[in-house]
Amino acid sequence: MIARLLAMLRLLYPILALSLVTPASAQIMSGPVSVIDGDSLEMTGTRIRLLGIDAPEGKQSCTRNGAPWACGEEAAATLAAIIGGQPVTCTSSGTDAYGRTLATCQTRSIDIGREMVRRGMAIALDNAAPDYHEAAALAQRLKFGLWGGQFQTPAEWRAANPQAVVRAASKPEQPTRQASNARTSAASQKRYTNRFGCAIKGNRSIRGEWIYHLPGQQYYDATRPEELFCTESEAAAAGYRRSKA
Repeated sequence: MIARLLAMLRLLYPILALSLVTPASAQIMSGPVSVIDGDSLEMTGTRIRLLGIDAPEGKQSCTRNGAPWACGEEAAATLAAIIGGQPVTCTSSGTDAYGRTLATCQTRSIDIGREMVRRGMAIALDNAAPDYHEAAALAQRLKFGLWGGQFQTPAEWRAANPQAVVRAASKPEQPTRQASNARTSAASQKRYTNRFGCAIKGNRSIRGEWIYHLPGQQYYDATRPEELFCTESEAAAAGYRRSKA
């Protein structure tokens, strides 16, 4: 009996081993990044396109409250605020038509692409993961970001403005002044962390209020967080307001 079991294991081992191997095309990169636009990063000279999302182009304009709105610049600033100067880990899955690395990227606690979609500053592409589409539905329902006004999809805008299409051989655009300011502001803000990571608690009350609580505030210990943030700007950008007590 033992001999038969050992023989079966020898037969199954190659199959099990193959199932545990990371695809050859996948590559993990970690380090500081620069924000190029709402869905593009640069890490040590490598241009990275966030997988599964499409954000307004840097020069794209939308409409909000009946007035023009620089949604492309705000998308880049939102991406910078999400990252907040933290190191980023990206898992690549090939390249796009312009030679950029396609990747899913994360900070210590946040899937960056999904968070851009949840804040309404990017749309989820058809091939995005199911949780990206759930985040998109939430943003649309609550009219976050782009959904609070009128906009062309980034693909439509690029088709109407072909000069904005990124070329593989072209020099990456410099981050916008607004995105750079957002990174500087985020980096200089007080960070609230504990041994588990980010420590600011974002909670959605039964009355529909989105409130964040800082360590030491009256209701902090009793609050069950839906989300955690490291800085107050991250919490505010996600739609939360500071607790009054």
